[in-house]
Amino acid sequence: MPLTIAIDGPVGAGKSTISDEVAKRLGILHLDTGAMYRAFGLCCMEAGLDLNDEAAVSALCGREEARVDVRYENGAQITLLNGRNVSGLIRTQEVGMAASTVSKYREVRRVMVQRQQEMAKEQPMLLDGRDIGTVVLPNATVKVYLTATPEARAQRRMLQLREKGVNTPFEEILKEVNARDYQDTHREVTPLRQAEDAVLVDSSNLTFDETVQAILSLVEAKQ
Repeated sequence: MPLTIAIDGPVGAGKSTISDEVAKRLGILHLDTGAMYRAFGLCCMEAGLDLNDEAAVSALCGREEARVDVRYENGAQITLLNGRNVSGLIRTQEVGMAASTVSKYREVRRVMVQRQQEMAKEQPMLLDGRDIGTVVLPNATVKVYLTATPEARAQRRMLQLREKGVNTPFEEILKEVNARDYQDTHREVTPLRQAEDAVLVDSSNLTFDETVQAILSLVEAKQ
């Protein structure tokens, strides 16, 4: 059975960047599942749907024009929406909130989870998201719950935005982080939670390299 690593955690915990580096050092693929939900959230926004209309959103999920795919180019994940590269478009705060909303719907999660499980059967892979260890890969070789305090996550996000020339106040970002946390942990379908057999890694006071090494040590111990 291929090596599978499940990394879950709240928004802003650094799952994508940490997972990229861990997968790179292990020589395996990293599937950013959150990007898949973001792509579908973007699709709903472009279609002009009311994101709170579960029936409309669920109906769109099954259509060809809402097909979300992933491919790898030069070691990086490319996220496609109906064949269009949307890797850059899906990284806005607005799309992130849309993803959090549509991902709570049962049919949306069913379609996405099925696709993720199919990918994980084919080769060694690291998946990160909100319900990898609890739903997508319940039998993963290694499970990690990566988190940090809301303040630490908001601070990191603020610095990322500043690097892009966006000066959003810390208080506003912290408010968004707390809102996402509440939404993700209180949704009816597969809410964000730490799997019973997942190891908690709190990166609040860890550097990037220290966090990566902590996860690599867990993988080494399992192997």
